[in-house]
Amino acid sequence: MSKTTKAAAAQAVGGKELPFEEALKKLESIVETMESDELPLETLLARYEEGTRLVRTCQAKLAEAELKIQQLEKNAAGELTLKSASLTADSAAE
Repeated sequence: MSKTTKAAAAQAVGGKELPFEEALKKLESIVETMESDELPLETLLARYEEGTRLVRTCQAKLAEAELKIQQLEKNAAGELTLKSASLTADSAAE
């Protein structure tokens, strides 16, 4: 495994720990670098792999946020609260 590939693999392991905004910034940086520089094929592939992992991380975080938003409901006082899992399952059955 090349040094570049090892670095990409090491970042991928920690990639799921990244906040959404940081993962998105890294992804944007990778895209800019790949579009603007003349990089060797091996480096391009390593960056592509890292970018793919970052995309999955961003998609997972967005899916989590979407689920949480769907589970929010207003209580009698007008405050937003999370629905319980049983209410969510009951609502889905209706």
